[in-house]
Amino acid sequence: MKRPLSRLEFEIAWRYLRSRRGSRLLSFITVIAIGGIVVGVSALIVIIGVMNGLQTDLREKILVGSPDIRVLAYGEDLRIPEWKQLLETVKKKKGVVAAAPFALTQALMRKDPGSYFEGVSVAGIAPKGDGGPEVTTIRDHAKEGDFRFASSDGKHRGAVIGKLLADRMSASIGSKLVLITSVGSQVSAVTGFAVPGPRTLEFEVTGVFETGMYEYDNQYVYVNLPAAQELAGLDTSVTGIEVRATSRAEAPAIAEAMHLDFPYHTVDWHEQNSSLFKALSLEKLGMSVILSLIVIVAAFNIVSTLTMVVRDKTREIGILKAMGLPSASVRRIFLAQGLVIGVVGTGLGLAIGLVVGLAISRWHLIALDPQVYFIDHLPVQMQLLDIVLIVVLGVIVATVATLHPAIQASRLYPIEAIRGE
Repeated sequence: MKRPLSRLEFEIAWRYLRSRRGSRLLSFITVIAIGGIVVGVSALIVIIGVMNGLQTDLREKILVGSPDIRVLAYGEDLRIPEWKQLLETVKKKKGVVAAAPFALTQALMRKDPGSYFEGVSVAGIAPKGDGGPEVTTIRDHAKEGDFRFASSDGKHRGAVIGKLLADRMSASIGSKLVLITSVGSQVSAVTGFAVPGPRTLEFEVTGVFETGMYEYDNQYVYVNLPAAQELAGLDTSVTGIEVRATSRAEAPAIAEAMHLDFPYHTVDWHEQNSSLFKALSLEKLGMSVILSLIVIVAAFNIVSTLTMVVRDKTREIGILKAMGLPSASVRRIFLAQGLVIGVVGTGLGLAIGLVVGLAISRWHLIALDPQVYFIDHLPVQMQLLDIVLIVVLGVIVATVATLHPAIQASRLYPIEAIRGE
């Protein structure tokens, strides 16, 4: 069984780390070795925190208006006629907390007659406060007005639009909007066949929402479900059923376990945005590998530092071994030096990384263009497991780097070491 480090061995190791002439300060080469570990560990913590923050922030913002699971139908028309029976079936599935029908369509929108048209995505959902389940949290993001869709004419022709879209269209509460789709059919006087024609509905702005997600705030219009069905030409059909699961982490497994009969199938939130999250995961892995090289480079610095110490202290090591200090103790002395460098460097790097990461997250120090990145600032999220792995990596790399110098020092022969000086 290996004996733990003795006080004498630690005292010698600490002395070798310090400057000469009795100074209690660390030598310059020791500071450089510690600095390499500090830079590597702090950079790893900040960058991994940024990647975690991007994944979490994007996921939360995407799922503001997107459910955990969508139940859709195969086919060209992408509609579900008998949705009420399907809704009851879905509600009984294990892991389903809430479920509700929805309708999606694309439309052209204008504010005033003669003004320009804007392409928008129209989502039909149940109004807030109707007693039905709220699958997504979009209704909680109303900046002005609400999601009751209660227009002044009493027909529930209200529309809630994104903040950026409202600013661009100069629309506010009470403004009239015209939505046009091409799902209607008209009989051509020339051919006698039915051809697509425009369908126009007028809405009143009853709310403005802001999620922080550029795609929603810039393009989405929410209306009452029956109005969306009429606008999309669905009659009494819906586009699909949106589902809230017990947790987002379990949503993929719950979706897979539903086993709905053809022509229905499920799509979970991760599958809907698989390309984005796969890219973020790959980027996180790549950044981790690249930044880990900084710690490995710092390890080479430790090797060179302790090798220089061995050459500088050759005579002293020879004298200690001549006085009876065993080779195992000499190895432990140099391993202790590497351990001190690793612990101090990792500790300082951990502190600096946490402070920098929390500062970036708290005060939004790095702004981003939401039109490009979907978010307006660089988020940082520290995860305990990542921090523990980085700390362990820093200490282990620093300790392993001392093996060669430690073995080299323990193999010195006392007579040759003293004579060589």
